[in-house]
Amino acid sequence: MTEIIGVRFKENGKIYWFSPGDMKPREGDKVIVETARGVECGEVAAAPHMEEDSRIVSPLKTIIRIATEKDLRTVEQNRQKEKNAAKICEEKILAHGLDMKLVDVECTFDNNKLLFYFTADNRVDFRELVKDLASVFRTRIELRQIGVRDEAKMLGGLGVCGRPFCCKTFLTDFQPVSIKMAKDQGLSLNPTKISGTCGRLMCCLKYEQDFYEQEYRSTPKVGSYVNTPQFKGYVEEVNLITGKIKVKPERSDDPSVIFDKADVTLIKEARTKVDKEEMKALKKLEEK
Repeated sequence: MTEIIGVRFKENGKIYWFSPGDMKPREGDKVIVETARGVECGEVAAAPHMEEDSRIVSPLKTIIRIATEKDLRTVEQNRQKEKNAAKICEEKILAHGLDMKLVDVECTFDNNKLLFYFTADNRVDFRELVKDLASVFRTRIELRQIGVRDEAKMLGGLGVCGRPFCCKTFLTDFQPVSIKMAKDQGLSLNPTKISGTCGRLMCCLKYEQDFYEQEYRSTPKVGSYVNTPQFKGYVEEVNLITGKIKVKPERSDDPSVIFDKADVTLIKEARTKVDKEEMKALKKLEEK
């Protein structure tokens, strides 16, 4: 067993693990640590606790210190520097006529690097921009192109549900989301109905997918030939939430009847029809 501590560098960002050493910071405290991109100030997201060695990627770096008042003032100064850097970078982007959108700027705690995050529809040659920024700030400059989902996570906003973006509030990593999930859940495949503000499939499609997959394994699909306590017929509609199945009798002049799933026995499974052109048009919604 090894004692570890979880540190987060962005609001609702990924948690990275360090060794607390002889220090005992509490959850919510600010700590100074060394990372792959330099010395950083992060927030303790998981208090010191013991973890099995098999679940730890060694070696763990030890936190340098619990942040002091001076450290916190440095962080505030860096935030102001980021705002100024963003303004100057946007001016330089216009001056160079680059087709790119600046999203965010980060300054490392030790002022050793400025990172500029941007989005662009195509590849951008920003070499001259980097030279200009380096001459202004006299530090290492890194421009990093990100996807629209990362942009939404950084900027935040309200989703179609009226609540703050999931990626901004509690999702630490993006989970794969597919058109199949929307089809399984009986949702309209209209892109405006299943897309988030970022223009990609809504992350919340993933939340209930395990339930739908489990229920589908024991539920006849629409179009399946089934046997009921009253007659044999074809499944017209399935409600996995209520467990109700609407069945149309073989004789087309008889009305459809709703049964509990437990009272319906599958005779022949329906073949799933896929509109290839529709799926091709929707595929781009799965891209990051």
